[in-house]
Amino acid sequence: MHKRTKIKIAIFVLLVGMACMFTAVVTDHWAVLSPEVKKLNDTCEAAHFGLWRLCKKHIYISSENYNKDHGCGPISLPGEENCTYFRHFTPGQDAEIFEYKTQKEYNISAAAISIFSLAFIILGSLCLMGSCTGKKGKPRDYLLKPAGMFFAFAGLCAFISLEVMRQSVKRMIESEDTIWIEYYYAWSFACACGGFVLLFLSGIALLILSMPQMPRNPWETCMDAEPDQVE
Repeated sequence: MHKRTKIKIAIFVLLVGMACMFTAVVTDHWAVLSPEVKKLNDTCEAAHFGLWRLCKKHIYISSENYNKDHGCGPISLPGEENCTYFRHFTPGQDAEIFEYKTQKEYNISAAAISIFSLAFIILGSLCLMGSCTGKKGKPRDYLLKPAGMFFAFAGLCAFISLEVMRQSVKRMIESEDTIWIEYYYAWSFACACGGFVLLFLSGIALLILSMPQMPRNPWETCMDAEPDQVE
């Protein structure tokens, strides 16, 4: 396969990874929390949240739709939903519900690291756009190296944000004062996982593909090898 084709494939995979990461950051289905259902034919309050917002949903649980494995849910059941943004830097009602003292640092960290991931994505995208422009239609191949590094860093930041969020949910469930007894990770979390894998691997692949051509003969050095232009 020609080197130009490999780079185009890597860029396409990067675009998919960027879409996954942007979707994960702006949506609020990272995790779903469910309290214990004490009685049937009554409403219970489940919750799902992301980096910025908490949504509480009042779900009517009857004997027909009750599932012991889902507790108060599944979250897809109809019900009245109320979403409010987290107050990351000032205490309030949402902070009390979310066990403010133990969860504030986790939420701030996960949100901040996701912003770093988006910043690296933007820098990598600028380098990619710059590599496609040049005098007389000649691409600036040297910009592919920093682009690959920025996308790999974006993937690493996405992984750290995922781990911080996972630890946040774990600590919340294990708390003695919590009302939540069950949880599962939802589709926004899956998008973040996909974004991490695609951004990191494609960034590394783009970095490797942009490296100088390796010598064909043992007595050559990288400086002696013929330049490999991606045109």
